[in-house]
Amino acid sequence: MRRTTRQLSATCFLFFALPRVAVAGMPAPLPVHPEQVLRLDASAATRFETISFFIAVLLLCAWAVKGLWNFLQKDFASLPRLTFGRSLSGVVLWGLLFIIVLTMISGARELMTPGAWEKQGWTYRLSGSALASHEADAVSKRKQSLERLRTALWQFAALHNGKFPSEGQAGHIAADLWAVPDAPGLRYVYNSGLSAAHAPALLAFEPELDPKARWVLYSNGDIVSLGSEEINALRKLRGRP
Repeated sequence: MRRTTRQLSATCFLFFALPRVAVAGMPAPLPVHPEQVLRLDASAATRFETISFFIAVLLLCAWAVKGLWNFLQKDFASLPRLTFGRSLSGVVLWGLLFIIVLTMISGARELMTPGAWEKQGWTYRLSGSALASHEADAVSKRKQSLERLRTALWQFAALHNGKFPSEGQAGHIAADLWAVPDAPGLRYVYNSGLSAAHAPALLAFEPELDPKARWVLYSNGDIVSLGSEEINALRKLRGRP
């Protein structure tokens, strides 16, 4: 009992000895530039504070595992009692195993996408070309989704004297066509009461995911990219809020 009390007191002492302010999104303990590892400047002090925080969390996890194991041991007498040292060793061991697994995943990711990652200090990030390619693919996917909605709307108009579906008839278009890709729960904004015509009018457009670039479908079939200010100005011309 006394040994457990001493261990708990030591853990609490380490916890309260840490800085009292914990900032969300703390800097990573690994430096961006390896040559700065041995330089004891402000960034090094910040890294030491971050490392001390994770050491305290590690000790608390070991203490929690020890308590849970010994609580379970009361009902299963065949289980040996767990000391704090063994608990700490087990937590560290499992942490190392997870690091090995994550390293293997990172290696497989690099093998499957060669050149997509570039080294930044001791870590990796998406290269500029890979990031640009990913963004281009996302933009293309959004446009293709609106093109599929256009096809469905024009098929409906062809069977209804050139009129697009009203608010009550919007259910005649498949629900998945109204959904914005990669944005769960969001749907295209639709202006009912229009007909297919050569004069362009806002028919359907994306919600404000990117204020600078939103895909817009006109009533004449054109699909263009406009900013939120332009879309709002066009809606005011038609008396839309």
